Amino acid sequence: MTHPTPTTPDPAISDGLDTLRPLQPLLHALAAEVRAFRQQPLTPQRTCAWEKQLATLLREAGRLLVEHEYNRREAEQLTDAPLRLRLGVAEYRRRPKSRNTIATWFGTIELRRYLYEALEPGEKALFPLEQQLGIEAGRATPALAERVGLWSAEHEQEQVRALLRAEHGVHWSVQSVRKVAASLRDGLVPVAAAAQTTALLQWLAQAQASRGRHRPVLAVGRDGVHVPLRHEGYHEAATATVSVLDRGGRRLGTVYLGRMPESGQGTLTALLTALLRAVLTACQARGQAAPRLAYVTDGGHHCRDYFRRVLRRLADPWRPGQTLAWEWVLDFWHACGYVHQLAEELFGDGATAAAWFGKWRHWLRHRRQGVSQVLRSAMWHYNHVRLSTAGRKAYWKGYQYLRKHAPWMQYPEYRRRGLPLGSGVTEAACKIVFSERLKRSGMTWTRAGGQVIVDLRVLVLSQVWQPTHQAYLAARPLPTNVARASGAVSANPICAKSA
Repeated sequence: MTHPTPTTPDPAISDGLDTLRPLQPLLHALAAEVRAFRQQPLTPQRTCAWEKQLATLLREAGRLLVEHEYNRREAEQLTDAPLRLRLGVAEYRRRPKSRNTIATWFGTIELRRYLYEALEPGEKALFPLEQQLGIEAGRATPALAERVGLWSAEHEQEQVRALLRAEHGVHWSVQSVRKVAASLRDGLVPVAAAAQTTALLQWLAQAQASRGRHRPVLAVGRDGVHVPLRHEGYHEAATATVSVLDRGGRRLGTVYLGRMPESGQGTLTALLTALLRAVLTACQARGQAAPRLAYVTDGGHHCRDYFRRVLRRLADPWRPGQTLAWEWVLDFWHACGYVHQLAEELFGDGATAAAWFGKWRHWLRHRRQGVSQVLRSAMWHYNHVRLSTAGRKAYWKGYQYLRKHAPWMQYPEYRRRGLPLGSGVTEAACKIVFSERLKRSGMTWTRAGGQVIVDLRVLVLSQVWQPTHQAYLAARPLPTNVARASGAVSANPICAKSA
């Protein structure tokens, strides 16, 4: 009679079973829930209640497992932890463990980690385990911090707190929500420009491969929107867009930028200019053909100033020593607003004004020298009507605007060349970047607090959140050992390798 040869237990399986031991009570509770459900008649109420109870138990299981795994990565004995670590140019010496409460995807855990004190007086202490886990602002794991950032970009603080309680069992104060969102923003912003550049380059490559009569277009716009500042009233914030249009004139994607109110809008100008330089330089380096360049805005001061001071002076990567050939297109619908203003002042609010406006709006869009024809007709009617002082003032405001900006209203030529006529995407940016989130009932903002939300929102709207977040996590610095543990090798694999 032969007996089966005993097999040696797989260490990986044994280690896995050891990890699951803290979950035994929960596994029994899950089995009991399943048995109870099977013994009851099916009703919508029981189904709903059962799924919610299962979710609670499974979340608790995940919380226990995360707490167990994160804590076991730190050495049990003080003598097993490295004596000294280095982060950047600073060195730190080992101190005993302390406790911190960390919010995770599955709920709140207690993390027991070693403190490392800076050798340089006055420097902040370091918790290497938190660095290696990627703990955000000393409060949240990367997975939960990312969700807080995404929620904060869309929802108000109380809504974020309610979502954290309902979906993750995390009970945070408003200050914790703000601190984690701000810390995440601080990490994302330095790597955001690279992700935005990559997205625009991908859309440009896609546009080059498309079918159509015209070369692809890189369309830029900027605009302002007033937002409520705390104790200051409304001030003008600024947004900018960079879009790619394919050979058929279809918009493939848009990158958004936004800044809270700032005198002169210098920061937005610097960000937009750096993004355009990076995209066009990389496009030339890849051997791609130069796209056509359109600047589509209204005639506001900052828009005109940016075109004259910056855009038309940008160096052309394809033609060394020359500048880029930007085409400034005054937003057609903005021009139409002034044509409508002339109609109302000349004819009042009625059918005659509507008919005159409809005719000359069509001419403005489809006829060569359309703006000159509009002004000629408006002036003829002005000489044959009598307006009030206020009416004359409004009339001349519209007339002078159209005359001043006529060189950038060559709409038939723009249409023939496949250039965009309207800045609708930039006008929409004012709404989706700022108004939908920052101008809800009763809201006021500090410049710093509002900028946190704006920086998070533009990453979501530009469709670059995921690559930006992954680049941020990859770029976070990790400590390295400069002195071995005084006892056994540390259980932390990063520390063990560096030791």
